[in-house]
Amino acid sequence: MKFSLKTLLWGILLIAAIMAGVFAMFPKPVAVESATAKIGLLRVTVQEDGKTRIREKYVVSAPVSGRVSRIELDAGDQCSEATLLAVILPSAPAMLDARARAEAIARVQAAEAALQRAQSNREQAVIHHELNITKLTRAQKLRPSNAISQSEFDIAQTESLASAQAIQTARFETEIASFELTMAKAAVNQFSESAEDTNVDPFEIAAPIAGRVLRVIQESSAVVAVGTPLIELGDPRNLEIEIDVLSSDAVRIQPGAKLTVEHWGGETPLQGYVRVIEPRAFTKVSSLGVEEQRVNVIADFNEPPERIASLGDGYRVEANITVNEIPDALIIPNSALFRHQRKWHVLTINDGKAELQAVEIGAQNESETQITAGLELGTEVIVYPSDTLKPGTLVRPTIRS
Repeated sequence: MKFSLKTLLWGILLIAAIMAGVFAMFPKPVAVESATAKIGLLRVTVQEDGKTRIREKYVVSAPVSGRVSRIELDAGDQCSEATLLAVILPSAPAMLDARARAEAIARVQAAEAALQRAQSNREQAVIHHELNITKLTRAQKLRPSNAISQSEFDIAQTESLASAQAIQTARFETEIASFELTMAKAAVNQFSESAEDTNVDPFEIAAPIAGRVLRVIQESSAVVAVGTPLIELGDPRNLEIEIDVLSSDAVRIQPGAKLTVEHWGGETPLQGYVRVIEPRAFTKVSSLGVEEQRVNVIADFNEPPERIASLGDGYRVEANITVNEIPDALIIPNSALFRHQRKWHVLTINDGKAELQAVEIGAQNESETQITAGLELGTEVIVYPSDTLKPGTLVRPTIRS
C-alpha cells in the first residue's frame, strides 16, 4: 500500500489535533506562591519616626547684669555640681539701682516659693510611687492564678516604672529650685547698701547639676543683662523618646503601651513604653504637602543605661507602638486578600485547584491579617494572586511560608 504526501500531511494534522485535545483535557498547573493559615500572636502597631531628647535640661542664665568672662567649657564636657561655669563682674550702676535691688529681692521670694513647691511635688511623687509599688506587688501575686489579665499586670508595672521616674524628675526640680534660690540670694548680696561702696566682687556661677554641657550659648566675653542664657546642661543618660503620630492613631494608644525602637544604629531593637500622650495636637505639613494633625507621644526606655549609652539628644529613631495584641488569632498574609463583589476573598488551594473563598477579617497590621470567619486552621491560600487565576485553575505551590 502506497502512502502519498497528502495522506502523510493529513496524518500529521490528525495527530496534532489529538495531542491538542489531550493537553486541553490535562492543562499544565500554574506555579503560585502559597501560605498556610496559622494560629499565632497578632500585634497591631503604629509606626512613626521619633527622636530622643534629654528629659531634664537646664539653661544657666545670668543672675546679675555685668560683663561675663569667656566660658572655657565646650559642648560634651563633663561637669559636677562644683564645676565653675562662668564669672560675671557686675556693673557698678546696677549695684546702686534701687529698683534692680527690689527686683532681685522679688526673685529671691519667687525662688523660695518654687523650692517649696518642688519639695511638695517630690513628697507627692514618693507617696504615689509607694501606692503603685503596692499595686504591682498585688498584681504579681494574682497574675499566676489568672485572677487579673496580662494587660492589667502590664499597666500596674508601667505605673510603677513611671512613678519611679516621677521621683527622679521631682528630685531634679528640687535641686534646680535650690540652685535658683542660692543664685537669687547671691545676687541680692551683690547690691551695696551705700552709694559710696563701689567695690564689686566677681560673681561666680557653679553648675546646678551633675551632667554634661549640651550647648554653650554665650562663648565670648560680653556685657549681658539679667536673665541672659549662658550655657545649657543635662544628663544624656536620662533620655526619653518624642514621637509625633497622627491624631487618629493617638486615640488608639494608651499610656503604658509597649514599643520597640528600631533603626537607631544598634544591632538589636530597644524596648520601651509610652508614658504620656500629650493632650494638644499641632499642624504639620507632610512631605507630600498635605496638612496633618499630629500629636506628641512621650515614651521611656526600658533598658539598662549601658544599652542606650551611645544615644544622645535629638537622635532619630523609628518606633513601633503596640496598640493591640491578639494572642491566638488565625492569621494569613495581607498579600492573600483581595476585594471581590465588595467583600474580602482569598484563593485557597484544594486538590491542586484554586477555589474562591469569601472571608471576614478582624485586626490587621502591616504584614498579617486576622481571619474571623471563612477559613480553617491549616488551609493553604495563594499569595499575590494574579488576574489570570480563576476558580478551578490547576496550581502548583512553589513557596510555602
